[in-house]
Amino acid sequence: MCKEACVPKPKRARRPTDDVQPLNVETLTSFVRHVLSEGQKHYRDFAWRQTTDPYSILLSEIMLQQTQVARVVGYYERWLERFPNIDAIAATSTSEVLDAWQGLGYNRRGLALKRLADEISEVRGGVLPASYEELQQLPGVGPATAAGVMAFAHNKFAPYLETNVRSVVLHELFADDCEVCDKEVKMVVEQVTSFLSQAQDSDLLTEPIIADARSWNYALLDYGSWLKKTFPNPSRKSKQHTKQSKFEGSFRQKRAILLREILAQPNSCFEELRGRTGFEATDIERVLDLLCQERFIVCDNDRYRIDD
Repeated sequence: MCKEACVPKPKRARRPTDDVQPLNVETLTSFVRHVLSEGQKHYRDFAWRQTTDPYSILLSEIMLQQTQVARVVGYYERWLERFPNIDAIAATSTSEVLDAWQGLGYNRRGLALKRLADEISEVRGGVLPASYEELQQLPGVGPATAAGVMAFAHNKFAPYLETNVRSVVLHELFADDCEVCDKEVKMVVEQVTSFLSQAQDSDLLTEPIIADARSWNYALLDYGSWLKKTFPNPSRKSKQHTKQSKFEGSFRQKRAILLREILAQPNSCFEELRGRTGFEATDIERVLDLLCQERFIVCDNDRYRIDD
């Protein structure tokens, strides 16, 4: 078995990804039934699991990106009270949207959600596309977020690979390996997705597997969450796994603080921001330049405000 942190130990030579063979029906069947069983044992109930509204599901998927579930719970319900639909976000200024996002971290997600709402409201009458491919063309929506919307809003299968799913695949199918390439994990997810979408009509199974897209992905998420609390993080076996750097005193923290300052007091000048934060001038310059490049803020006559 791979040691807890996948540290110094002769590693088993890994095959090139192109040489990895598809899982056979027996392995797929065993894996699916085991995950469904474990998922049922560790099922978690959240507000976003009580709806199939595409906007509400999309919101939960975006909020849950790189953010702990416990933090999202309160924000999700408050957000829906303030912005009950996509058109409500589109009708609101960027400043107000970012203000509502404060505390969730990674403000790029809030900005992308505002841009997505503007586009959907203007081009599609406030209605989200209902295909996996079209969803990925929207600001801030990648394959995992699009797959989550397809599964939980439309109950349709699409390859859903996020941190809990990755943990399940690594724990169950790569138990003896370190530095597993994400491409291999993705291949497994795609195989299982294809297998399940065809399982009901397959003559290869003596007993059909009853698992729709919604229940299957809930099982993956809940089992994966339990695994991460019970075992050393299985994701450490992933070649792409990196430990997040400390937030306190980091560039990320300074960026978040400066954005909050500009939200709280628009049209602040450089010296005012420096006086209120106490940051070094070079750090403030770097942050302001980056926020301008990303169109969070604009500079008018040496004063900074949110780009509404």
